[in-house]
Amino acid sequence: MLFVPATRPERFAKAFESGADCIIIDLEDAVSPDSKDSARDQLAQHLPLFPPVQLARLLVRVNATGTEWHDRDIESLRDWTRQGLTVMLPKSEDAGVVGRVGERLGSGARIVALIESLAGLDAADSLAREKHVLRLAFGHLDFQLDLGMSASPDEHELAFARNALVCASRRSRLPAPIDGVTTATGNAERLAADARRSRAFGFGCKLCIHPAQVAGVHEALGYSEADQAWARRVLAEAARRGGEAFSLDDRMVDLPVIHAAQKIVASAQR
Repeated sequence: MLFVPATRPERFAKAFESGADCIIIDLEDAVSPDSKDSARDQLAQHLPLFPPVQLARLLVRVNATGTEWHDRDIESLRDWTRQGLTVMLPKSEDAGVVGRVGERLGSGARIVALIESLAGLDAADSLAREKHVLRLAFGHLDFQLDLGMSASPDEHELAFARNALVCASRRSRLPAPIDGVTTATGNAERLAADARRSRAFGFGCKLCIHPAQVAGVHEALGYSEADQAWARRVLAEAARRGGEAFSLDDRMVDLPVIHAAQKIVASAQR
């Protein structure tokens, strides 16, 4: 998912062409306070230009509840959520508040709850159960600020939070959550390591802040040709064995391994 500031409408088309699965037009952190109203107006002018196939891939990060811009952001998007647009709600901390935002957006509204504080993490299960919530996302930079943390480059200090979001998503049968950004836009090794960590923890997606990051995230979160070849071999041998456990490349293959292979093959076919 690739962020693009609402103040840069000339970048919207390029963002859709970047290879990102979705783009997030940002009305919040990427927009200065004195540009909030003009950013919302520019977005309103461009929303009618997006065809349905792009609206289905479009999220808008609004300003958080309680800010002076939030209500106008929500009102400006009400008609568009019915046409496939999804809202990302920052500082999500209370399922009741998120639910009321969903009601204001209208029937069928979909919200990505961005968790950026300890209060949000504590409410992760209730947020995941809220009917309008499509998915959870982790705003790990603001989360560190809230807790007074300064995580090391590999961010092992944030493992407890990532585990909690993955588990909350699974308990509520939501898609795997969305991991936070890599701020080092010119460091491909850091990006790859961050994305591999996201996958290891069970995240299914990662936020990007530059188009150059998209390919690296896809590569790290996806499955290599070797992974796919291994999975096809597993499934072929499983079919031949008729459900019995067996050994392949000195590795025991039983039902969980077969299910993992099926997941890899299915992902490659999408």
